[in-house]
Amino acid sequence: MEGPQRIRIKIKAYDHKIADQSTRTIIETAERTGAQLKGPVPLPTEKTKYTTIRSAFVHKNSREQYELRVHKRLIDIIDPKPKTVDELMNLNLPAGVDVEIKML
Repeated sequence: MEGPQRIRIKIKAYDHKIADQSTRTIIETAERTGAQLKGPVPLPTEKTKYTTIRSAFVHKNSREQYELRVHKRLIDIIDPKPKTVDELMNLNLPAGVDVEIKML
């Protein structure tokens, strides 16, 4: 027996403020259409470190370190209405936000 249909939305961004703003926009849109929500769930931040040598020829001990952080959020919409899906498809989000939508 199948449970209620769900939409799982994963949000990824390099800037946590943009990720939170996009999450708020999606939640407001879903609540406006009368959908039931779970979340937002802050997922672990993915940190990647890169180390480069500062000089081109000598001074190998002089290095520069860079860190890239990917902030993630998760939202579940339980038993969405067709109006909710239409509103989410027409949503404009800021640049730099990756949105992954799955129907479960």
